[in-house]
Amino acid sequence: MQAGRNRKFEVERMRFIGITGGVGAGKSEILEYIRRHYKCRIYLADQVAHLVKQPGTKAYKALLELLGRDVASADGQIDKALMADRIFADPMLLERVNSIVHPAVKEFLLERLEEAGQAGEELFFVEAALLIEGGYLALVDEMWYVYADEAVRRERLGRTRGYSQEKISRIMSSQLTEERFRRCCDFVIDNSGDLSDSFRQIDKRLKGYTQIESNQENNQDRKKNGKENVR
Repeated sequence: MQAGRNRKFEVERMRFIGITGGVGAGKSEILEYIRRHYKCRIYLADQVAHLVKQPGTKAYKALLELLGRDVASADGQIDKALMADRIFADPMLLERVNSIVHPAVKEFLLERLEEAGQAGEELFFVEAALLIEGGYLALVDEMWYVYADEAVRRERLGRTRGYSQEKISRIMSSQLTEERFRRCCDFVIDNSGDLSDSFRQIDKRLKGYTQIESNQENNQDRKKNGKENVR
């Protein structure tokens, strides 16, 4: 699969990478490692969706027109509970809400991508469970799948979020299958075991993508050659 073919613009050297995976796969830990060890920018699609719905934005105005101006609370923010009630009462509204929010999220990310390229960043990541369904295969250079065995995911979700097995099953059944994730993604991180193993997989993949990694490799080569010369 060749991702990013329909990108509207290209940023020299910088790679746009999507990170996706099922609930409980451990995407947060993967992103935190990348954030700490690489020169990059990372955006979570859910957080961006919140940003694009702030008062004054195009999406905010469109949502008020669609859902009614009374959906805004006293402080101007959209009342999430009231919006959810409106959508529950009219399921067709969900598709219309998504048709407003999803394009706004993409527009926001592409603007940040261009800014990051101009600032000299080397890696740009966006994370969401629904990147594939949202059409991001046409935007990113690579799509990464964070995989973890189902038993591991269930244990994590029960321990860290207190989810019941029934709730976990409902969420998992609503997401893409492992086969679909693997078929659509360029790289798979097996995050079923120790995190240090996952981190090694990331480092191996990003080797050569960044100046940081290239410099580290060159320094290691020089040290190795120096030792050989001493001998």
